[in-house]
Amino acid sequence: MKNIQVLSAPKSFCLRITCVPIPPPNRNTTVLIDHAAQQSVTARRQWQAVVYVAIAISTIVLYTVFSNPLARLPGPWYTKWTSIVLKYNIIKGNRALYVHGLHNKYGPLVRVSPTEVHVSDIAATKQIHNVKSSFKKSSWYKSFTPPTVLNVFNTSDIELHRHLRRLLSSPMSESSLKLVEVYIRRNIDLAVKGISEEMSQRGAADVFKWWMFMATDVIGELSFGESFKMLESGKYIMDIETNGLAGGIRGTFPFMVKVSKVVPIPIFEAAAASAKRLRHYAEQSIERSKRVAAEDESYPMLLKKLFRTDDNGLSDRDIVNNAMAFIIAGSDTTANTMTYLTWALCKHPEMRDALVEELRSLPEEFSEQDLRCLPRLNNVVKETLRLYCAAPSALPRIVPAEGAVFSGHRLPGGTTVSTQAYTLHRNADIFPDPEIFEPSRWTAPTRDMKDAYMPFGGGSRVCLGQHLAEIELRLATALFFREFPHAKVSTIEGMNDEDMDPQVFFLLSPKGKRCLIGRE
Repeated sequence: MKNIQVLSAPKSFCLRITCVPIPPPNRNTTVLIDHAAQQSVTARRQWQAVVYVAIAISTIVLYTVFSNPLARLPGPWYTKWTSIVLKYNIIKGNRALYVHGLHNKYGPLVRVSPTEVHVSDIAATKQIHNVKSSFKKSSWYKSFTPPTVLNVFNTSDIELHRHLRRLLSSPMSESSLKLVEVYIRRNIDLAVKGISEEMSQRGAADVFKWWMFMATDVIGELSFGESFKMLESGKYIMDIETNGLAGGIRGTFPFMVKVSKVVPIPIFEAAAASAKRLRHYAEQSIERSKRVAAEDESYPMLLKKLFRTDDNGLSDRDIVNNAMAFIIAGSDTTANTMTYLTWALCKHPEMRDALVEELRSLPEEFSEQDLRCLPRLNNVVKETLRLYCAAPSALPRIVPAEGAVFSGHRLPGGTTVSTQAYTLHRNADIFPDPEIFEPSRWTAPTRDMKDAYMPFGGGSRVCLGQHLAEIELRLATALFFREFPHAKVSTIEGMNDEDMDPQVFFLLSPKGKRCLIGRE
C-alpha cells in the first residue's frame, strides 16, 4: 500500500487516501453473469411468445365462435369450439345415444359441433328427406371408400345418383324380387339348418353369426349370381368386416387417410389388402355373371342392367364399385336387425307364442306373399325396425346455398344438418313408452307414426334394398319360429342382456357380437 500526502492542505488537515488495488475480473463470474442475463432475456422472450400465441389463438377462436351463426343455436357450450366430444362418442359407438340425450335436453334442433346441427322435428326431417330435396349428401359418405370410388351409396352428384338408381331400382322393386324369392328362401333354409345343428351340438346357437352368413350369401348371390358359401363353410369372410371397420375410422377421422400415406397404419394396410381381394373376387364374379346373363336372359340378377353395352351401361370398374357397395350395405344391416328381432321375441314368450299361433295358419308351401297378410308378423318386423333399425345414427346432408329455416332458426348454406332415426323413433309424443318393444302399436298407426318411421332413410336417397330386407326379415322370421316355436334366450357361456346392448358405428350391432338362442 502507498500513502499519498496532499501538500496543498494545511498541516492541521492532512488527508490520507488508501488505494486498494482492484483485482482483475474473474472470468467465471463474468460468464455466470452473462449466462444469467441471457437466460432472463430468453425466458422473457419465451413468455412473450406464449402470450402472443395465446392472444392469437384466443382471437381466432373468439372470432370463429362469434362470427359463426351456429354459435347462437341451442347446444352444449363446448360444441361452439370443438367436435371432440362428438368424436369421442363416435369412437365409443355411442353417437346415437349421445345426440339423443342432447335432443332431450335442448329440443328438436341442437348444435353438435361448430359445423354440424341435428334436427328431430318431423317437418324439418321431411323437408330434408323428400324426393325433390336439394339437400345433398355430405362428403362424409365418401370417406367410407377410397377417394376414387363412387357408387350409388356415396355419391353426392344428383345426376349420377339418378342414373345409377334408374339402373338398379327396377331389379330391387317388389315385383322383380318375387323372381328371386327361391334363392332367398334357399339361403334361409340353410341358415335354419345350421342353427338347428349348432343347437344340438352346443346347447344353443349363435343366431347373430348365422343371420350374418345368410344375409351376406343372399346379397352375394343376387349381386354376382353366386353366394360367398358362408352358410356351407360356416366361416365369415373377414375381408368384409375389415373394410367396414376401416371405413368407419375414415368417416370419423378423415385426416388419418392422409397420415396413412406417410405413416403406415395397420388397419388401413389390412383394409387395402382386403379391398384388393374383394375386388378381385368381384371382378371374377361379374365376368361369370355376364356370361350367365348372356346365356339366360331370364336369370334374375340385381346388377344385370349395369351390363348394358349402350351408353346407359357402366364400365366394369363402376360395376365392381356398386357391387361391393351392395354387399357391404346388404349384409350387416339385415343380419343385425334379424338378430334383434329373434332376441326380442324370445325375451317375450307371450309375443312369440302369439306369432307362432299366427304362423300355423300358413299353408305348408307358403310364399312370401302369404306372409304379407299376417298382421302380427308384419307388426313384429315394423317394431323391430323402429327400435333396432340397422342405421339409426346420423344421415348428414348439406344445407343448400340459399340456407334453410328449422324450428325458428336459420341455417346458412353449407351447414351440415343431420337427422337420426334413433331419436325420431323414440319420440314419446308419437310412440308412447318408446323404449318398450310393443308390436301391437302398429295395428292402427297414426299419421305421425308413419311420418316419423324412417328405418331406411327417406326421399330420393331411401335405401335401395328396403324391399329385399323386408322380404328377408319376413321369411327368416316365419321359417325360424315355425322350426323353433319354443325358442328362448340362452344363458350358457355367460350370455346375458349386456351382450345385446347396442353399439352404433354408423350401423347398429350387439355389443357382444353374439346372440345365443336355445331350442326351448
